Amino acid sequence: MPNTATDSQTQSQVQSALNSGASKKAAFNQRDDINNPHTPDTDGLEQTHFGYKTVNKAEKQARVADVFTSVAKKYDIMNDLMSFGIHRLWKRFAISLSGVRAGQKVLDIAGGTGDLAKVFSREVGRHGHVVLSDINAAMLEVGRERLINAGCNNVDFVLANAETLAPFDDDSFDLLTISFGLRNVTDKDAALRSMYRVLKPGGRLLILEFSKPIFEPLSKAYDLYSFTALPMMGKIVANDAESYQYLAESIRMHPNQQTLKQMMQQAGFVNCDYHNLTAGIVAVHRGFKA
Repeated sequence: MPNTATDSQTQSQVQSALNSGASKKAAFNQRDDINNPHTPDTDGLEQTHFGYKTVNKAEKQARVADVFTSVAKKYDIMNDLMSFGIHRLWKRFAISLSGVRAGQKVLDIAGGTGDLAKVFSREVGRHGHVVLSDINAAMLEVGRERLINAGCNNVDFVLANAETLAPFDDDSFDLLTISFGLRNVTDKDAALRSMYRVLKPGGRLLILEFSKPIFEPLSKAYDLYSFTALPMMGKIVANDAESYQYLAESIRMHPNQQTLKQMMQQAGFVNCDYHNLTAGIVAVHRGFKA
């Protein structure tokens, strides 16, 4: 498949950064992988969802890239506004389930602005290592600036597609996390298989993601808020109502708690469980590599 304009622009930005001088100044790791595994040759005209829209699989990656390139600079502010700051508590709970220890290797997939990676950097210590990966260069650059300014010198920043995780070897990491990113992946089953591949035996996967509220009255109120307030805030704060309309729709299209647990089991994970937060608006799924 010919590169989209978005892919070409991203590759150009990455190559420019890599050629800019000393390796410490390079924006991203030289093993970057931002290829789209879905092409007309591999998938034909097979379709998937982009929010409530139906698009060809080959198109979704570029469409999602456009959304997050648009919102990257305002992403943290919007997270605080949209969740009334509660996303910080959700992430803190997920970290409490991580079991992360000094000296371990952690991969934070679709880690964006680096909320989790910043904590893991401190927890693994000087002998540990954290990789913050994202498919979107604009999001990863925000995270890179933030963590470097915070003095996190045991973190690498890698452009990577969650479906392949091609830059990473088998059995590489003690812990994998993906926070509010899985719902944007074109082929979630492929992503889960790749996560299983790069985990060490006994390693742990944590998925923090929006899910299905367990109380029907809350579900209706949540829908009203999502499809009215979120696009309005997106318009006022980020000058982008359309992207936040997509984000609200993508939440509704994401598998519910039990379905995602079954998908993890099918990918090979064992001892899978999940914890509902805020009455199921968000859930943390956990699984282990045998």
